[in-house]
Amino acid sequence: MADEMTEEMAEEMTAEERRWDWKKLDARTLLIGVGILGVSIIIGGYLLGDGLLRARMADRSVTVRGLAEREVTADLATWTISYSARSPNLSEAQNDIDRDTESIRSFFGELGFEAEALQPSGVNVSQYSNNMGQQTYTVRQRLQLRTTDIERAQAAVARQFELVRRGIVLEEGSGMSFTFTGLNEIKPEMVAEATRDARESANQFAEDSGTDVGGIRSATQGYFSISSRDGDAGGYGVADTPYKLVRVVTTIDFYLD
Repeated sequence: MADEMTEEMAEEMTAEERRWDWKKLDARTLLIGVGILGVSIIIGGYLLGDGLLRARMADRSVTVRGLAEREVTADLATWTISYSARSPNLSEAQNDIDRDTESIRSFFGELGFEAEALQPSGVNVSQYSNNMGQQTYTVRQRLQLRTTDIERAQAAVARQFELVRRGIVLEEGSGMSFTFTGLNEIKPEMVAEATRDARESANQFAEDSGTDVGGIRSATQGYFSISSRDGDAGGYGVADTPYKLVRVVTTIDFYLD
């Protein structure tokens, strides 16, 4: 009987001990979970704070413009010569135009231009009747000189009044135009120069504000413009010039450290 009581008491103690072990295990698990949660909150807070700091740093930037200019000489000259002849007879007007055409070709030949440099670029015939019923025919023609010999082209323009002396009626719009066609060759160097100019401006801003300039956040390349170095032509009696000014402005956004 005593042995049976002892065995029952032992079983009760063992069950109690098991319940106590499970309670301790549950408490330990709870503590571990709380610890993990706490660490997660700390890490999350750090990452959130660091992300906000990086976001604020990313917002620190300065936008500046960089300028690059370069003087160049045109490498293509085009001269459109417009002239006309009038007569009551269409054939006579056409004969006058043919005579003027030969005179113009002779003029350029004397200056050393090849015949292929001068090409027809248009012709027009118009008819006018007055109140008396008399007919007048006007024949207009255009020849275009196209050459890369800039010096010879300038010499031709300087002597253009000789065409008037030869009896050629030059119409409005007869003028020499000089073009620079080598833009693609100088673009990379000019963009780099404009970028350096923009960084210098950003460095000056950063120095004044007590910060440092970082990398480029964004950049926009402006349009290249080519204009006459000494001002735009266009007024009456104002001739174009072969001396050009190429200009580009870039807009760059730099990070500030």
